[in-house]
Amino acid sequence: MSIHIGAEKGDIAKTILLPGDPLRAKFIAENFLEDAFLFNEIRNMLGYTGRYKGVSVSVMGTGMGMPSMGIYSHELMTEYDVENLIRIGTAGSFHEALKAGEIVVALSASTDSNYAHTYGLQGTYSPSVSFQLLEKVMKAKEITGIPFKAGNIVSCDVFYEQDPSWWKKWQQLDVMAVEMEAAALYMNAAVHRRNALCMVTISDHFVTGEKATAEERQNSFTHMMKLGLEAAIL
Repeated sequence: MSIHIGAEKGDIAKTILLPGDPLRAKFIAENFLEDAFLFNEIRNMLGYTGRYKGVSVSVMGTGMGMPSMGIYSHELMTEYDVENLIRIGTAGSFHEALKAGEIVVALSASTDSNYAHTYGLQGTYSPSVSFQLLEKVMKAKEITGIPFKAGNIVSCDVFYEQDPSWWKKWQQLDVMAVEMEAAALYMNAAVHRRNALCMVTISDHFVTGEKATAEERQNSFTHMMKLGLEAAIL
């Protein structure tokens, strides 16, 4: 048992899906995992382990922001020996052609956060996806027929920015979308030599002002979740 996760050793699978919302973890466990059991409810950050197509898979919420992701992913790697961590979340699009409901895999995660200060670096570090997991998601795409796009995203600390045009400088450097957790996950995975991948669905659009409907959000999340689950068992 760790400080923030109430599981015992062996309760958590080697591969885990990490939605921000713990109720999405509950949804996955109840609808897609067989024989699922609850391994964590500390702070209501629900975590479950079950079987998907006969393979043990876990799913747990992480909350919002890099500090929260940093805590849970660190404990999963160091206390429970989790090897593969797949974030499934939402993001805002900076590209006009990247529409609401589409899935993006983060090849790398830029950030405006000071999270990397803990590593004592003298330069700028660019955390990136695990190629091993990326290969599995590519195979999952072939199996499911669910398409996705891939590129650089940015993990930001502030949700309600004061400057309404703040995102345009990231867009200028071809950053595809913004979310709040991937960079911390990728950095933790790098330092602990684990595999991490972040995939997000576009929920809103900075260029067009488009916002996904509740139905579009649910459908796109379900597609993304299926990609993650198929990748988890490969």
